[in-house]
Amino acid sequence: MRNIRIELAYEGTDFSGWQRQPDRPTVQGCLEAALARILGEPPQLYGSGRTDAGVHASGQVANFKTCSAIPPRNLVKR
Repeated sequence: MRNIRIELAYEGTDFSGWQRQPDRPTVQGCLEAALARILGEPPQLYGSGRTDAGVHASGQVANFKTCSAIPPRNLVKR
């Protein structure tokens, strides 16, 4: 099991904040869904902080654990 740290930026206009919420688009929920497709396993993403609905972020840090052998450099998209 590896612990992967990511740093991200996002434009939050269409999100209901960071934290996963039922039936609402959130940054955490969207990232977890994307990571699940890439990794082939559902990750639990932990953010270093949270944002409110509509708030943008730059330099936010989060981490997740995975058993996937995909190298971290292959998870980067710029």
